[in-house]
Amino acid sequence: MVDPLVPPFVPVLLAAVLLPFLGRRAGHVLGILATAVVVPYVWLSPSGQHLGVKLFGFDAVLYNVDPFSTLMGLIFGFIGAVAVLYSWYSEASTLQTAFALSYVGTSLGAVFGGDWLSLIFFWELMAVTSSLLVWHYGGRAVRAGFRYALLHGIGGTLLLGAVVWHYVEVGSFLFSAAPGGMAGAVAPVLAAVGIGVNVGFIGLHAWLPDTYPRPHVAASVFLCVFTTKTGVYGMYRAFPEGNVAIAYMGGLMAVFGATYALFQNDMRRLLSYHIQSQVGYMVAGVGIGTALGQAGAMAHVFNHILYKALLFMTAGVIVYRTGKESLKKLGGLGREMPVTAGAFTVAALSIAGFPLFNGFVSKGIVISASHYDFPAGPAAVGDFHTLELLLLLGGVGTFLSFIKFGYYAFLHGEYDGSVSDANRGQMVAMVSVAALCVFYGIFDGALFGILPFDVTDGSVVSEVYVTYTVDHIVEGVVLAAIGLVGFVLIKSPLASAGRLPDVDRLYNPAALYGTRAVVVGVTELYALVDRTTVATTALAGDVVRNPRATLERVTGRDRVSLRADMGTSVALVTLVILGVLALLFV
Repeated sequence: MVDPLVPPFVPVLLAAVLLPFLGRRAGHVLGILATAVVVPYVWLSPSGQHLGVKLFGFDAVLYNVDPFSTLMGLIFGFIGAVAVLYSWYSEASTLQTAFALSYVGTSLGAVFGGDWLSLIFFWELMAVTSSLLVWHYGGRAVRAGFRYALLHGIGGTLLLGAVVWHYVEVGSFLFSAAPGGMAGAVAPVLAAVGIGVNVGFIGLHAWLPDTYPRPHVAASVFLCVFTTKTGVYGMYRAFPEGNVAIAYMGGLMAVFGATYALFQNDMRRLLSYHIQSQVGYMVAGVGIGTALGQAGAMAHVFNHILYKALLFMTAGVIVYRTGKESLKKLGGLGREMPVTAGAFTVAALSIAGFPLFNGFVSKGIVISASHYDFPAGPAAVGDFHTLELLLLLGGVGTFLSFIKFGYYAFLHGEYDGSVSDANRGQMVAMVSVAALCVFYGIFDGALFGILPFDVTDGSVVSEVYVTYTVDHIVEGVVLAAIGLVGFVLIKSPLASAGRLPDVDRLYNPAALYGTRAVVVGVTELYALVDRTTVATTALAGDVVRNPRATLERVTGRDRVSLRADMGTSVALVTLVILGVLALLFV
């Protein structure tokens, strides 16, 4: 087998370096070409092709081609090119797009790494590049970017600990060194929590709705794609045979994210919660661990990137044209922005899993796996298994959320004033992605052809999957009907409901004041030690020079002041301890 000339991330990172030195037009054209070329490059690279290198003195595989990495490379390259085009026509600066391309390049490096050392190397770089992309916008994005960087730093550190533990157990970083994934008793737990930050496990998810609504609208298109889906890929590498707890976490994520999305009025915040919900289906598929479950997870990764990027593009066009983020300040835009409204409708039906759209295909695979390949669980109802019910309930919540979004943005009321539709470049980007959402929904065989397992082959999967059966179609239509009726019933109380508090309401202030307590406590304690040292040294000198006078002066000192100094010391030490505890246990 001939080694490839360069890994696919190289041209993307090279373009990121060159782009700030070029004009907007030339720079964005270069960015489009550098990401678009990844698609045919990956498609033509045969499975098994790899590039071995030395990384930090260890043997590593910097570029490895298998069905999983190929699927990730295809969709990352395509959506990267579309997102650069969208950035160009949404007035993103060349520096912002350079940061975005560095984010794309490091994500490609992570999914094509053939071992844990390569993956964690790019994983950490991905956290850095995405943080820079958020911070670049300034304003409210700065604090959100700090929280994002802090949480992903913790997650990456836990994953690094898992990788080290795994290496100690098996003596190799290669994925193939341990067929069951992370080896030992501790490494899988560290990996699950560390990767759980990236995929948005409940309790570790608040960075998603906190961060993604903050930066430039074009930056959000990049952000909604790469971190969470690279996390799903990493979860598969850590648990290739599945895990029951992870499967149920995925089901709970599907419900939790959809529920919180329903209470949001900020468009991009609503979409961010639905990233968590939809990633829940992927995590559930990985947790199920069978060929059908894993194929469903990767199919949903592929489809989700398409419709979620499209949703963020449509929301971005609304913000770009109106300057408004809240659904409460919009309305009647369907008449003013028909192309954007049409693109949103395609994306909404896709994410909700309506027949003839791509989400219907991939959600159906995961739900089928939860029925045929997974235990019934503690809350089964009739023929419906527990995990299956969670995924179906998440589907109802998805319909409710996007009926709400579409109603208040495009149908309800009348927009005050005239507003233009998307510009030419934005339209090209949105229509291209919308066309694929419909294409993969109708021609499901095209999607099946790039999955790591053939879901139509009975010798590969436990239950042959057929997309368009009567039961599947009825299920999709019934979920839509429940969502529509449900929205009519809850529309009035939902409109008056306040913002639902999330876990960040607790840990954001705790982290802020905990960090401040540590900094203030350490600096004040250092100052106290410094003053005490100086005073002690001076006292020692006085004792040597005039012992009797010094003794009389010291013994005559006010005891109250001595006790006050001691109390100050105790208080400062306590402050430092409390700050550290706040950071550790929040």
